[in-house]
Amino acid sequence: MLNKLKEKKLTKKDYFVVSSLLFGLFFGAGNLIFPLHLGQLAGHNWGPAVLGFLVTGVLLPLLSVLAISITRSEGVYDIGRPLGPAFALVFMVLIHATIGPFFGTPRTATVSFAVGLAPLLPAGSTKVALFVFSACFFLVAYLFSRKENKIVSNVGKLLNPVFLALLALVFFVAFLHPLGSLSTATPTKEYLGQTSFINGFLEGYNTMDALAGLAFGVTVVTAIRSMGVKRETNVAVVTAKAGVFGMGAVALIYLLLTLLGVQSLGKFKLSADGGLAFSQIVNQYAGVAGQAILAALITVTCLTTAIGLVAAFAQDFHKHFPKVSYHTWLVLSCASSFFFANFGLETILAWSLPFLMFLYPLAMVLILLSVFSPLFKRDSYVYFFVVLFTVVPAFFDMVATFPAVISQSNFGKAVYAFQHHYLPLADYSLSWLVPALVGLALGLAVHFYKEVFVKTQASEMD
Repeated sequence: MLNKLKEKKLTKKDYFVVSSLLFGLFFGAGNLIFPLHLGQLAGHNWGPAVLGFLVTGVLLPLLSVLAISITRSEGVYDIGRPLGPAFALVFMVLIHATIGPFFGTPRTATVSFAVGLAPLLPAGSTKVALFVFSACFFLVAYLFSRKENKIVSNVGKLLNPVFLALLALVFFVAFLHPLGSLSTATPTKEYLGQTSFINGFLEGYNTMDALAGLAFGVTVVTAIRSMGVKRETNVAVVTAKAGVFGMGAVALIYLLLTLLGVQSLGKFKLSADGGLAFSQIVNQYAGVAGQAILAALITVTCLTTAIGLVAAFAQDFHKHFPKVSYHTWLVLSCASSFFFANFGLETILAWSLPFLMFLYPLAMVLILLSVFSPLFKRDSYVYFFVVLFTVVPAFFDMVATFPAVISQSNFGKAVYAFQHHYLPLADYSLSWLVPALVGLALGLAVHFYKEVFVKTQASEMD
């Protein structure tokens, strides 16, 4: 009764604040390259492709925040806690390493470099320039994250609207004077027919936003609770309602970027990655000066993201491994990010995909189990069977998508042959899906059997 009295009905302004928080959490300049490249890959089959992309790039991240709110979790560790502290710790380390110093943080530097500096450099000087750029980039990230500094967040809040305004201008000009047709652009063979949706779904993994939602979604949930909303169900409802606008805005930007990518095929060839495509398109419409302004804004916004990532990595690892200081974890995060950034954007994307093919299925099932956990009282048996039946096929998908040095090795070929012989949907890199559903059925069967058994025992004792 007391909790009900404390519940506050939020105003439109409150919902706008939550929507802005969700938008700020999941909109990042570094992710703009993926829907652009998706458009180039999908061609005239862009419709199903963008729908698939929005499922994993927009809907799933929103569900990750809902999962945090429903289970009253503080982050990744708590989401994995029903499977025991050892699993939760390993899962937390893998998630933070992936969105942090192994792939996510280095990518903030390489995207900035690919969009901003690389097109202006003479041939042969890219490696040296990337080394110098990434060294300066992560030195600044280190200096700003040594202690909490509101200047960085304020700069991000100021520049994000400016960046969005310039991006809106590019959209306006691009659709007023399109480079090509949406209906005649030729798709790559992976995006022909029904596979277009599935490949768009898999492309959404690259945003890493579902993983980021598990790591940082608690900030949104905490903000909602601070407004006077206390009950888990009400927090989830507020998150969902605000998400319609906040995540709807992210979805709109992704859709427009995909269309921009499709149209660009009328002028440019399929690019190796979205960074090059973005640079070509902006240069076409805004010239070198416009490209330089947008590149500078992307660099600063990516830098603010990098500062947040290295600081979050250091904070979480210091929390779980307190014998190592925050400062040491911070140095390790920045140094590792610098090291991996110098492999270049293409290499980072090629090596990050296999790890995402492993982590995303695990994250997906844990997010969905958390969202629906009240239906089975967060029974650890349900979690156990679903994750057990997901982890092995997800590992197979990971091996199959590694670069040739692993995927074409004897081990890689053996895994591929076994996977495609025994597991349905292996051709679509979704070999985990059917086993996960089998695991869910088994887990629920055990749960309901326990429920019936306990009730029977209780009635016999009466």
